[in-house]
This record gives sequence, C-alpha cells and structure tokens, in this order.
Amino acid sequence: MMNGSNIKPGTVYMVGAGPGDPGLITLRGVECLRGADVVICDYLANEALLDHAGEGAEIILLGSHGSGRSISQDDIMEMMLDRAKKGRMVVRLKGGDPSIFGRGAEEAEVLRGEGIPYEIVPGITTGLAVAAYAEIPLTHRDESSAVALVTGRERHDREGSAIDYAALAAFPGTLVFYMGVGTAGEWSRALTEGGKPPDTPVAIIRQVSSRDQEIHRCTLGTVTGYIDEHDLEPPSVFVIGKVVDRGPERSWFTRELGL
Repeated sequence: MMNGSNIKPGTVYMVGAGPGDPGLITLRGVECLRGADVVICDYLANEALLDHAGEGAEIILLGSHGSGRSISQDDIMEMMLDRAKKGRMVVRLKGGDPSIFGRGAEEAEVLRGEGIPYEIVPGITTGLAVAAYAEIPLTHRDESSAVALVTGRERHDREGSAIDYAALAAFPGTLVFYMGVGTAGEWSRALTEGGKPPDTPVAIIRQVSSRDQEIHRCTLGTVTGYIDEHDLEPPSVFVIGKVVDRGPERSWFTRELGL
C-alpha cells in the first residue's frame, strides 16, 4: 500500500469563470473543468459551468450571493490543500478573473508555500464585460485613454484607506468600482471632496451579461440616493466618467433580451 507521503500532489487550477454569461469562459477553463476531480465553485460563478465537469467530480459550492459566505477563506484553502495533497486535480472556479479582486494571488502564495503545483487561467473580469454588454466604452479616443479598476470594499482590518481618492478624482480616464453598493456613500463623497465634479456621469450595471442585467444611470452626486430609491443590490459594477454618455440607452444585449 502506498504511503500517503509518497503521493504526488495534484494540480490546482484557478479558473476565471467570467461574468454571468456561461459562454464567456475560455476554452482552457472548460478543458480544466472536464479533467477535474474536484471543483470548488465560487458563489459569483455561473453554476451552469458545472455541466462541463465530469460525472464523478466532487462539487463544492461556496454559498450564493446575498446569503453571506458560508465558508471562510481559510476553510477554502484547507479544502484545496487537502484534495491536492491527496493527488486530486482541483479546479477553483472563480467569478470574473482570479487575479482581479479574486484573491488569486493570496491563494497562489499559499499553494507555492505548500509545494502544490498550480495554474492560473484568466477570465473576463466584470468591469471589462461592461464595455461589451452595456456598450459603455471604457476607453474612447475623445473621452478616455486610461481605465482604473477600484475596489469599493477594502479590508475590514485595515486602518484608514489605501486608496488615494484625490488622485482618483484627478485621474484622466474612466473609473470602474467593484463591490461598491454598500459603500457608495463613502467613495462618492471621497471623490467629490477630492475634486471630482458631482455631475460626473455614473452607470450602475447589475448582473452583467446575465439575463437579469440592468443598466442604471445617474451622477456622482446622486449615486447614493439613486441606489436607495431603486433598492439596488449587488452584484453591481459602477462606471464613472464621460464615457457613460457614449453608451446607448439600450445596448445590443438589452435589445436582444427584449428589455
């Protein structure tokens, strides 16, 4: 009988699931799912992607949006390490891209420390999908030659903010805020106090690329009241800048859905 210490570790694949549309995962991502022994599915990943997994794969779901994360990050890492050390091929299926607000770098660091082989498979991050599915061009030769992706939710244990809002207020391009619904009052106020005009156009896109996609428009000075008035909830992404006015009222995707 083989001693457990002689088992060659399995590889962990951190796969970007893309945003809501399950058709936006990469071919490499699908290939990894088909070969997986274990799939640990993030709560923002479309569960329809699990159809690509083999019949015998162990599926671990990490809760659903709005219910609160039922499994901690430490527990997720423990599950990955446990399965990989038993020689199993593990897919960590993450919404969007693993390396953009997906804690992919943190997980890779732990895997390296434990000597577990891994591969990072990029995915389409939500902020970029907005440009296609809401037809709001993040870059435009007349309006914006740069894009900044910003978190709207920083670490709870951090003293103060690591974000220079004055610099962002002066940023000569488009701002895209992730995870910013609950903190909209804070970041919108910080931007205006930093010099960003209150009438700067803002688009709020919920459920990007899914059949439930919604596109809302307001301004930086009215965004908090708009969220409250329309009872908007995550997952939403905020696009801030003149490019918002370049997008049509109804995108091709919205028209296709008949909305």
